[in-house]
This record gives sequence, C-alpha cells and structure tokens, in this order.
Amino acid sequence: MIFEKVGLFLLLAFSVFLVNFITRRNTLSKDNTYAMFLFMMFLVLFPTILVNTKIIISNFFLLLALRRLISLQSLITPKEKIFDASFWIFAAALFHFWCIIYIILVFISIIFHVSRDYRNWIIPFIAFFAMVSMYAMVVLLFGNELFYDLYAEMRISFDFTYFENVYQNIALAVFSSIAILFAVAQIGMLSSKPLNLHSSYKKVVFSFLIGVGIYVLSADKNNSFLAFTFAPLAIMGANFMESQKVKWVKESIMALIVIITMFLFFSQL
Repeated sequence: MIFEKVGLFLLLAFSVFLVNFITRRNTLSKDNTYAMFLFMMFLVLFPTILVNTKIIISNFFLLLALRRLISLQSLITPKEKIFDASFWIFAAALFHFWCIIYIILVFISIIFHVSRDYRNWIIPFIAFFAMVSMYAMVVLLFGNELFYDLYAEMRISFDFTYFENVYQNIALAVFSSIAILFAVAQIGMLSSKPLNLHSSYKKVVFSFLIGVGIYVLSADKNNSFLAFTFAPLAIMGANFMESQKVKWVKESIMALIVIITMFLFFSQL
C-alpha cells in the first residue's frame, strides 16, 4: 500500500511537471509557471482524484498523448508522433474506457498538419491493433477479470446526482465557472496569437471539450473524472493570467483561487 501511494504521488508530480513542459516547450504561454500552478490547484480542488488510481494513470497517458500531438506542428517525424499519441490514448482507455474518444484529437491533428499523406490516417488503427494484441496477451496471462473490468466501464450514464456532500457540488460549480471564463477568454484571444500557433491553441480547446465529453459519458461519475480537463484548462488559464496587464489584478485572482481551493479542499475531507 505504501509503495502504491508513493508511486501515485510521483505520477501526479510528474504530471504537474509534464503540463509545464508541454506549455513552455511549445510556447503556449510565456516564460512562467501559471499552467503548473493552476493544474495543481485543480488537483487540490477535487481531493477524490488523489484516491482514484485509474484516473491518475489514464490522465497521465493522455498527457503524454497531448504532448506528442501539440509537437506535431513542427512536422518533424509526424508518423512517429501520431503512432505514439494513438498508442498512449488506447493505453489510457484500458484504465478508463471513455478516454478512447480522445482519439478524435489525433484525427483533428492530422487534418491540421499532415492530411495529404493517406498513410497518416492508417497509423491510429495500427496503434489500436498493437494495443489490442498486448492487452490480449496480458488477459491470457492474468485472467479474464481484466477484460470484465474494462467491459463494465463501457456504459454511458448521464446521472450527475453523485455528490456526497454540498461542498463537492460547490467545488463543481466553482470549477465550471472558472472553466467557462478561461475557455471563452482563450477563444477570444486566439486571433491575437501568432499564426503558426493557432493550430496548437485549437488543439488545446478541443482537448478540453473532449475531456468534458469523457466526464459526461462516464458511468459511476464523481468529480475526479474532471481530471481530463485539467491540463488544457490550465494552459488556457495561463494565457488568461498573462492577458491581465495590471499586476495587482493578476495577484488578486491567484490569491482568490488559492483561498477558495483550500477552503473547498478541507471542506470535502
């Protein structure tokens, strides 16, 4: 149990730094750590994530996929990046099935960058068969229980009455308000961004919408399923923070986020 908790903590820590790497390496924001800060605040806002092993693992795999898809704009080794991203998405789907709809982002990225080469459209299917083959081997080695667990998640539910206390409901309302603010601001600022980065910002927006779709479709919901929206929302939030030219306004927004997050975190325990 101790090794498992330490492993999950390290995976969460690596996810935080991976969000920072994606943001800064692809110049999605200026030289700051706003994206990393916001990602950590979102994790704290929903403490149920900290005990949901499958969500932590699947979200980490999706971050690896997002990293490859955003870097596709460089057009360096695009086929390898498409395969890697598709493979990580299918790996994430083994831990939370509805992560499979993230594959939509792969095809969106192909349309943006390398749609003329028909072979690029085939690569995601190759990655799918590679993952299925590996999964079949694991099932044969360790038993059918793994298959039944995955099959049990292949359900759609629109039941949102899962809250254990009123503070979980408030946390969702606060997060939804922040999400709408950051998303609308990002779409509004798109025209002012460098032209060569437009496709990357669009992929971030689509990634957020797909994350919302995963949350909506998933059965046995809880707030931890919102984790799939954290990374793209943190990137959009970093751009929103940069757009605030008055220093005290920027610091006030950050302080308010910290105060509300910490209050709701301890209220939900």
